[in-house]
Amino acid sequence: MDFGSLGSIAFDLNFISGIFSIIIIDLVLAGDNAVVIAMAVRSLPQDQRKKGIIFGSGAAVLLRVVLTFFVSQLLQINYIKLVGGILITWIALKLFMEGMPEESSGKEANTMWQAMKTIIIADITMATDNMLAVAGASHGNLFLLLFGLGLSIPFIVFTSNLLSMLMDKYPIIIYIGAAILGKVGGEMIITDPVVMNMLNPGKVVQYSVEIAFAIGVIAVGKLWMKWKSSREEKKEHVHEDA
Repeated sequence: MDFGSLGSIAFDLNFISGIFSIIIIDLVLAGDNAVVIAMAVRSLPQDQRKKGIIFGSGAAVLLRVVLTFFVSQLLQINYIKLVGGILITWIALKLFMEGMPEESSGKEANTMWQAMKTIIIADITMATDNMLAVAGASHGNLFLLLFGLGLSIPFIVFTSNLLSMLMDKYPIIIYIGAAILGKVGGEMIITDPVVMNMLNPGKVVQYSVEIAFAIGVIAVGKLWMKWKSSREEKKEHVHEDA
């Protein structure tokens, strides 16, 4: 079945193996993106969470479709992954601090637009692995490429819904989510072409950096919240003395 510029459907071994590969890739790689979305919508009211997840992941995947066509060239540009890794690390820290129960209890909830903006920025920054893997598995067939990117939406939406509900009951998942995002940030930074050429890091160094970033996000987040809390207490004392 030929769809012209959209590619063709031929139920041969290559086409079937391409579909199978894309399904596995989406299942495996949807996790990191689902963590971002679940943490971003956690501060929204319950009735807005599902909308935030659907709109945020839908908009991010639409942007993926556009970016997939030149992402392999984009990743070869120096500093792209380095900047992306720093951005993801900052988002991980921000979401961790906003998601902690003691931090969010007395704080006004984010708007849906703020949550969507965080989801889109983080998803596009992190989605390079997914886009490259799906592009490779599609073997140049545009139909398979669009199928793979479209299929990632329900996977991410389902996982995000599940994680956001679990985060309410088990705050430890917020720590795990922040650590995962920190690890992704560290991985992007250490595998940037400039860093690779300068340091030529082996696997041990790469894994050590990823672990350091995973732990560092939580440690810095905790220290930052503690500093903010002590500063607010001092302000209250000053007002009381006045």
